[in-house]
Order: sequence, then structure tokens, then C-alpha cells
Amino acid sequence: MLVLAAFQPQKLQHPPIPEENPRNEKIAIVLTEKPFPESEINRQLSTLKNTKLRRIFRHAVQGYSVQGPFSELRQLEEYNEIKLVSEVNTYKTENPHQPARFKPSTSFIDNFELIGTEKVRGILDDNGNRLTGKGVTIGVIDTGIDYEHPDLRRNFAGGHDLVDGDDDPMETKGVGLRSTLHGTHVAGVIAANGRMRGMAPDAKIVAYRALGPGGSGTTEQVIAAIDEAIKDKVDVLNLSLGNDVNGPDLPISLALNKAVEKGIVAVTSSGNSGPNRWTVGSPGTASKAISVGASTPPMKVPYLSAPGIREKIRLELLQGSDNWNFTRSENIVFAGLGSNEEMKDVRDKIVLVERGKLTFTEKAKNALDAGAKAVIIYNNTKGTFFGNLEESLLIPVASISKKEGMAIQKQVENGPTLVRMESIEEKDILADFSSRGPVTVTWEIKPDIVAPGVAINSTVPGGYLPLQGTSMASPHVAGAAALIKQAHPDWNPAEIKAALMNTAKEITGRDGKPYRTFEQGAGRIQIEDAIKVETLVIPGSLQFGKFQLSDNMHRHSARIEVKNTSSSTKTYSFEMPKRENGMEWELPFSFTLEPNEQKTIEVAMKASPEHLKDKIHDGALVLNDGKSRIRIPYLYVLEEPDYPRVMGFDFAPADNGEAYRYEVYLPGGADEFGIALFDPDQYRFVGYLDWGRKLNKGMAGKEIPLENLPPDGVYLAKVFAKKAGRESMIEAVIAIEKNQTEKRAGRR
Repeated sequence: MLVLAAFQPQKLQHPPIPEENPRNEKIAIVLTEKPFPESEINRQLSTLKNTKLRRIFRHAVQGYSVQGPFSELRQLEEYNEIKLVSEVNTYKTENPHQPARFKPSTSFIDNFELIGTEKVRGILDDNGNRLTGKGVTIGVIDTGIDYEHPDLRRNFAGGHDLVDGDDDPMETKGVGLRSTLHGTHVAGVIAANGRMRGMAPDAKIVAYRALGPGGSGTTEQVIAAIDEAIKDKVDVLNLSLGNDVNGPDLPISLALNKAVEKGIVAVTSSGNSGPNRWTVGSPGTASKAISVGASTPPMKVPYLSAPGIREKIRLELLQGSDNWNFTRSENIVFAGLGSNEEMKDVRDKIVLVERGKLTFTEKAKNALDAGAKAVIIYNNTKGTFFGNLEESLLIPVASISKKEGMAIQKQVENGPTLVRMESIEEKDILADFSSRGPVTVTWEIKPDIVAPGVAINSTVPGGYLPLQGTSMASPHVAGAAALIKQAHPDWNPAEIKAALMNTAKEITGRDGKPYRTFEQGAGRIQIEDAIKVETLVIPGSLQFGKFQLSDNMHRHSARIEVKNTSSSTKTYSFEMPKRENGMEWELPFSFTLEPNEQKTIEVAMKASPEHLKDKIHDGALVLNDGKSRIRIPYLYVLEEPDYPRVMGFDFAPADNGEAYRYEVYLPGGADEFGIALFDPDQYRFVGYLDWGRKLNKGMAGKEIPLENLPPDGVYLAKVFAKKAGRESMIEAVIAIEKNQTEKRAGRR
């Protein structure tokens, strides 16, 4: 992918977009209401003169892919048999940064004790047997697995390589920076069984290599992997992958829903694009899957106090740095961007540097060579950041925000400065990188749940490595699902998901306030409670849709199923929600269920929209079963909320070497859409890469022939979409290299 970097928003004005060219070609995936033989598909396409069939899908989704002009694909969308027309997308491993090649760690985190204070190894089923995932098969769709790792080889039960088209899902190794380790790390969290033990150490792992060198793969490869998992009848399926497209209707999300319908517990990461709302990405948007956000396990976090700065500053350690063990006051100096020339008088001091120009590793090495004790890098844009070093270094390196860094720099410039260091234990804090919801269009709560995803040590080719990301949180939940499946083999995916959500712990931020439902879902999983749950409420969260200002006391309802899984009779009652101006609730009276009895009930809310203030309203209903309080998160939106009108922009050479291809997601469609190119130095408008009007919601994309592209070079692309009077924009730097594209495709 040749999207090189994101720019800070510039005040660039794009000219009016040209008229749509009906002959522009697109490649799309067509989903149908039912499976069709190839002859029937050809009949459907027979009226479209220039649209060609590319591929037919058989299992995870019903449909096929086509290539044809814009005007004909618009016609295809109108056919009664067609359910959805969507663009092919690119998926990547979901960790904040490509991990560096660190030496194997010698300290191991016991993944069983990351979930609060529970001793998962001590959990017994009703017959007194220890739960270890025995008899449960877990599919891992990822970059493959190093099945020769001593902690994984006894759990490995085969797999498929959807990248190379064989049955050897070995992790990509020996190709430098394109080598991968992600799938091996994920598999270790789930089921390592050696020096390190995962969540379900006796479960079987089936590997599906859908992401190749560099950790990326196509929609077709991931769907093919889900197809294979359905055929293999795995019990649990983990996908620690995704993109930044917040839409429920992408084929991967739909394929995961199909897997759940086939009896598979599908678990996926929510994404690492937080902390803003609307950042959850596909397949974390799949309605029936369990979407997982990342929280912190119990861990010691370094904090810095500086004179003249009221609040303590939290330090984020970069992966690969030495431990931050300072517990007293230290001298701090500023060294610009961290070059060799700027490292003056830094010996035995902490060095503050600004992000930019040099890599994190170069800055750290320069400080180490100059005798500094530690390095603090402050961001060059708004907010904090997470990073990694390219190699392991014997110097602590941490990051802070731009605002915090400039405040310290100001103190340093006024004279010699001492900062006081302390270590504070934290747990159950939502990671800043963890993507938030809600989901666009459906307004569903995602993620569904959170689990530890920070500083998670696990297996990698050649050893062990701590990583962070929702990729590391998702396999905790996949392993937990395996334990529940072992304890309750007759439970279906909806019941296992409900057990995890109904018993989750609501978590709070550092300010003591609970996170919003679309940030943490039901909360942090509590495995023992989920296994021993006595009541199931399905679904585990509710969405009441969209309220319009034109409505008068509009009523929205939802149906939930309550099941008594205990051995005794239970009486249930709802606690009355906190009164809110403009809202009325309709909740059932108390009711009684015998053991294993279940009942479907309706809950409803009435709203006077003119009395509501926020665009997104959320909270939780509480059902009391006499022993436990079961929280049921809910959410509804008012009018047209502030979700981005455009997201997920990619730009790269097409496979045939004759074009470049872009993809972009329009969650609500677009009244106007365009990709305007500017000179990145002078911000001079160069021309439109593409444009359109009245685009439907979903994925959009096109191949642009080389002859229709501007001259080779680097351009600032402003990708914008207008919908319902609101315009959103993405800015990215793209590179066009026509000669290199032709050479890669074998053309001369």
C-alpha cells in the first residue's frame, strides 16, 4: 500500500467536482439472496454488455465478484436478486505498530492471571474436572503459525494457507521486514502449552494463513479462510485483523455472521484506531461476532511530576526499551530532535526530545551513546502515541503528548530542572489505541467486551515477545470461549457471547468515571463468573435505533431472551433506570423461571426528541435475578449523528501493472465525493483523481489507468464526501510511480 502518511488537516479548498463518467470501471463483490449456479449468474449479467464475472463464492457468503463500468454496476444494484454490491477491501493484522525483532524475553506473563485476580487454572466444571479447553478446536485466521515453536507444536492440528494455496500455514519467515510473527503471538495467548501456557492450553489450534508477507491480505483470502473454518467445523474462530472501515455490511463482517449461524463462536479485534468514537473497524463491526477492545492488565506505570506542571504525566514505554526503574528525582534536559549534535550535557540525565526527522531508535541510540539515563519523546501532533524500537536497547524510552512535552520543555528552558519519578499500579484502564463505536448505520454497541491487550507476552518465532493491541485482547476472549465451551458443550454461540457479556465488569477511567458503552461494551471479561453464570440474557446489549426530531413520543422496542441456567427457581425484576428528561421506559413486571426455563420479554423506550440534547445516548438496564445484577448496555442516536462521512482510504498499484486502484468507504453514501490532488509543498490544486455524485453507502473504488494519472511524484490527496449537509475529509500523501508499477507487473 502506498498511502505513506496522514497530514494534519489543511484548509485546502477543492473546486467543484466534474460530472460522473458512466464508463468508469469498478470491481465489486455482489452478494445475493440465495446461492446461484454459474448459469444463473451469467443470466443476471447478460443484460450488462461490459460487465464480466470474476469469481464465485460458495460458503461464507453467497455471491460473486464482477468488473464493469460504473453505470452498469448501478443497474446491477437494482436487481431483485441482489442483496449488496460492495468493494474488495484490504485487511491487516491489528496491532498498533509492526513489531520489531527483539531478542526473546526471559520473563513470562501468566495469561491466566491477566483477567483480574482469577486463577483460571483452578476453575472446575460441574464434575470437578479442571477446564483447559480440552476437546475444543479453535481456528486462527491470521499470518499463519510457527507450529515448530516448542510451546505450540503439541496444540497444532493442521490448517490451510490461503495466500500460497496449500495446506502449510507456516508464519512468513526469512524475508526481512516482510517476515511476520503476529499469528504465532495470537496462538500463544490462546493455547500455548510449554514454558508458557495460554488461556486454553489443551485446545487444538487450526491455522488459516490469510495474511501474507507484511501482514496484509485481501477480502477474498479472508473469506476463503472463513469458508475453510466452516467446513472444518471449528468451535471457536479468532480474527485479530481488520481495517479502519466502520461499516456493518462489508463482506468480511457478513461472512463472520454466517460462521456464527453455522455454530462457530467468532471473536475479532475491534481495531487500534482509538481513542475517538466511530473508530471501530470491520470485521469488529460484525453483529453476531464478539468484538473485543483492549484494557490494561495489572501493571506498574511510570509517572513524572515536574515543577510548574500541576498534573502528573503518564509515560508510555516504547516496545523494545529497557524498564523504567527510576523512583527518585532526576535531572532532565531538552535535546531538540535527538540528533548527535544536539546531545550535549546529557550524561546521567533524562533527555527530552521531539518526535520527527529521526526514528525512535536513532534518537535512543544517540542518547545512549551520549551517556543519558533515559529518553522521553513528545509527539509532534496532538495527542499521545504508541511506538516500538527497531531493536532492543539498554535505555528506557517513553512517549508523552505534545502538550505535555512542550510544558516540560518550557520549564527546562527556564533553567536546570528536576523531575520526580514514581511508579503507580494500574489495571482495567481502557487502552488509548482501542477503537470505539458505535457502528455506523446499525448504531450497534461495539466493542462487545474488553480484555487485556497491553504488554501481553506470548510466543513468536524464535522465542517470546510482549506486544500490545486489540489483537492481543481478542485471543484472550477466544480462549475464554473455549473454556466455556468445554464446560457447556451444548451452548450455542449466542449463549457463550451472552455469558461473557452478562458477567463482565464495568470499568472506569483514571478519573473514576465509567467508560461509555460504545467504548467498553459490557466491560472487562470475568471468566469464572461467565462459566458459572446462572442467568443468560440474549442479546447482551441493545440498540434502539435512531430518533427523529419530527417524532412525537416515538416508541422503540427490543426483545430479549432470559434463560435460567441454574438448578433452582429464580425470580427476576428490572431495576428502574435513572430518570432522564424526555425518556420513558416500559419494562415488564417481575417474573419467575424454573431451572432451564426461558422466556422472551419486550423492553421499550419512548422519547420526546425535542427534549434530548446529545446525539448519542447510552446507559444500561439492570436485571436482578435474586443473586446477581445483570447489566444490559443500550444505545440510541438522535437524528443524523456525527459519524465520519468517509473513511478507509487506500491507494496502491493494481495487480495487472496497468493501473492504480483506490478504495474508500462511505458509511452513509455521499451526495458528493471526490479525491482532489494537491502539490504537497505549495498546496496548489493539480486535479481530481476521481469524483462522483449520489453514491450509495458502502465500499467504493476504482482502477485508474496509468495514462489517466498525473506525472510521477508525491501528492497530497484530499478525499472528501458530503452527506446531509455535512462534509468529512481524509488527507493522505500518495506516491505515483508508473515505471515501477509496470516493472513489478513484468512489463517492459
